[in-house]
Amino acid sequence: MISAQLLAFILYFVLVIGIGVFFFFKDRSAGEKDYFLGGRAMGPWVAAMSAQASDMSGWLLMGFPGSILAFGMGKVWIGIGLALGTILNWLLVAKRLRNFSSAANDSITLPQYLKNRFAAKNPALQIICAVVFLVFFTVYVASSFVAGKTVLLTVIPQLEGKESLALLIFALIIIAYTFTGGFKAVCWTDFFQGLMMLAALLAIPVIVLLFKDPDMSKLSFTLSDGTVNTFNPNPLSSSWQDIISGLGWGLGYFGMPHILVRFMSIKKPSMVKKSATVAIIWVILSLGAAIVIAILGRTFYGAELIEAGHQERIFIRFATDLFPPFVAGILLSAIVAAAMSTADSQLLVASSSFTSDIYKPVFRKNASDKEVLWVGRLIVIIVAVVAYFIASSRGSGATAIMSMVDNAWAGFGSAFGPVILLSLFWRRVTYKGAIAGVVGGAVVDVLWRIFLSESTGVYEIVPGFAVGLLCCVLVSLLDKAPSEEVTAIFDKATAKDFDEA
Repeated sequence: MISAQLLAFILYFVLVIGIGVFFFFKDRSAGEKDYFLGGRAMGPWVAAMSAQASDMSGWLLMGFPGSILAFGMGKVWIGIGLALGTILNWLLVAKRLRNFSSAANDSITLPQYLKNRFAAKNPALQIICAVVFLVFFTVYVASSFVAGKTVLLTVIPQLEGKESLALLIFALIIIAYTFTGGFKAVCWTDFFQGLMMLAALLAIPVIVLLFKDPDMSKLSFTLSDGTVNTFNPNPLSSSWQDIISGLGWGLGYFGMPHILVRFMSIKKPSMVKKSATVAIIWVILSLGAAIVIAILGRTFYGAELIEAGHQERIFIRFATDLFPPFVAGILLSAIVAAAMSTADSQLLVASSSFTSDIYKPVFRKNASDKEVLWVGRLIVIIVAVVAYFIASSRGSGATAIMSMVDNAWAGFGSAFGPVILLSLFWRRVTYKGAIAGVVGGAVVDVLWRIFLSESTGVYEIVPGFAVGLLCCVLVSLLDKAPSEEVTAIFDKATAKDFDEA
């Protein structure tokens, strides 16, 4: 007999697959713009919730509260950095990128935008960016598959000992609605998943504070080996490395393709204000609730989970202990939803980067929209298959590849963040400056990670972003001024009456 908890999972999976099938039949005649960017028709609520859901992933419900529970309030600065980065991204970048991508020959991918923004005849930067996106997002998808598999194994007892089956189930579900529905299906599933994540995060601290009596004296405790595990609830007492590195996480938003593309998809620039309000409220409530869950978790399960090395399961313990099986199943579905909302976005960005930035401009310049659409769907499957084998590999090579994912946020932020910001706010920036910024930021990010990250304790995105910004500015100033065609794009996008549909 199916348990109430498993029934909740099944109903959730039926919902997300149904959304994909719905948009497949609804948009059968749609072209690449619809499949990869939703035809620039996303409403403010869907765009906002999709951006935030695709951003946070299962890390928000497992990794973030687990790290605070185990390592203390110094990790809270990551949440503060992410909140500030989200706010600045929506306030500074969202509307401008929506306008600029439309003014720059109606660009539908980030590499395409960078090429069109500088009216470049040479597609070098576009191709370089697309290759980087394809490689890193394939690995990103693999990491999301692993996260999804881990959650399924944790919350569905019937899958215990069947890792390959859990991985396959998770991968097939994501492929099903991404392949069929494209960007609209991904955004609408992310919309519901974002609501689920927020509701689940808020429900637990509310119930605990109303019906439980947390003993705050248990924030610190003694482990079985006699070690005293202390916990200082004041984040201001954190080390300067924690503060700088935590705030540095916020810089990553300016270069995250799967988040920036949501800005480009909004129906009208005038809708960005409402989207920003929704997104900012969501991220503050979600991150705040995750922090509270971690602190409360210390008083109820801290010693037990830390002793076993399962601190990331704090949300799962609260959900299963506080709620009836069916409700707990819905709450635990939020973790799967978080992993799925990130994987589907990354899968689609990897596909769009190959088809729109490599396949069409390099191999098939005269390819029809229908051809590009089906090539994109094929790439979704290929990327997912490669990601599946990476995720299912047990060798040391797979471990090395998966560890790269931990630093991909910094890589994207360092390489593309400064260039995106300058392309939106500086009329004098040039194509050569953009190339220098991408290359400089990426190289410093990698070198800092290899040689200086451990010894300094500083997250590599901080020096990487700074050098990328400096390279872009210096090379642009040394380069000849942009042509009238390039400055005309800037002037058009920044005109007060620019409100493209």
